[in-house]
Amino acid sequence: MRLIHTLIGVLLLLLVVGSILRTLVVPRGLYSALVFRLWALLRTVLRLWATPFGTYRAQDRALTWLAPLVLLGMLTVWLSGMLLAYTLLLHGTSELSWSISIREAGSSLFTLGYASGERLQLSAIDFMAAASGPLVIALQIAYLPTLYAAYQRRETEVTLLQSRAGEPAWGPELLARQSLVDTETALPQLYRDWERLAADIGESHSNYPVLLAFRSPQPNRSWVVGLIAVMDAAALHLALCPQSAPPEARLVIRAGFTAMRDIGRSLRIDFDADPAPDTPIRLSYAEYLGAVAMISAAGFPRERPVEDAWRHFRGWRVNYEALAYELARRGDAVPALWTGPRDFRAPVIPPARPTDRRPESAAPGLPPA
Repeated sequence: MRLIHTLIGVLLLLLVVGSILRTLVVPRGLYSALVFRLWALLRTVLRLWATPFGTYRAQDRALTWLAPLVLLGMLTVWLSGMLLAYTLLLHGTSELSWSISIREAGSSLFTLGYASGERLQLSAIDFMAAASGPLVIALQIAYLPTLYAAYQRRETEVTLLQSRAGEPAWGPELLARQSLVDTETALPQLYRDWERLAADIGESHSNYPVLLAFRSPQPNRSWVVGLIAVMDAAALHLALCPQSAPPEARLVIRAGFTAMRDIGRSLRIDFDADPAPDTPIRLSYAEYLGAVAMISAAGFPRERPVEDAWRHFRGWRVNYEALAYELARRGDAVPALWTGPRDFRAPVIPPARPTDRRPESAAPGLPPA
């Protein structure tokens, strides 16, 4: 029986060490069952707690605690698993009782010593336990700056997008605002910035999926909603203005759906890696027509008939729509336009456009200031 306890202890220790390495050390998007199960469990609990309030703001306030709870849960599970593994090893390789085994394992794991020193044959296990506890805590502490650096880079661009695409962000609103304030020439740089950000998000969020649980500081902002908005704006730009649309529009769409697919693979989400251009999308033609009418009224030019542009826009959007909707749903993002359904009941929130407060010109014939 003690041999069985020893083997179980070795197996459990290997599982815990493997989970730590997959989550904190290996720079690759490896699936971590612990992270995703903790995420699913805590997300369900927090959403149930906020459901009686019946608003998106309540959901957002509750889910703000998801990321720190996942981090604390990871550390708790790892240390608890090691405590149990070392208890099994001490009990299986000696005549110690269960109570003494767990006391010695805990003493070794959570301090830099062990409870008793008369059994030299157990020193190796005690020393391993004494090294494991501080090492796991040190790795977790070193993990946090990496997470917050990636989070800060992400949220800086999301915040900058607010003045260009509204809050919550929406692709047609991005194009309309640039036309209203005559800043269309800034679109190529915006596409370049989000191409780089998409690559950053794809790398960081697939390697460290706990970042997906970190919400924006403001409830109506979200990285996935912002990325969808920029990709939709680029797709509309290419569909309506094939001659004048900048090449950066193609690049940001490519970078965006590549990043989403990298994250989707790390989350084990099924998706079509090569959809046909004529595959149906969930966005309706009526929604498309309403958006085109809005941006046309704002002065955005059109080089292609609206009906023909729909086929091209659909051909671009089919590359990312399904996966984008799933990421927005799993991340409980703000229910913005063109971002799909959520797991909670909340009305879609359109972007609020600021009032035009430019003073009228005092001199006749001159445009407003």
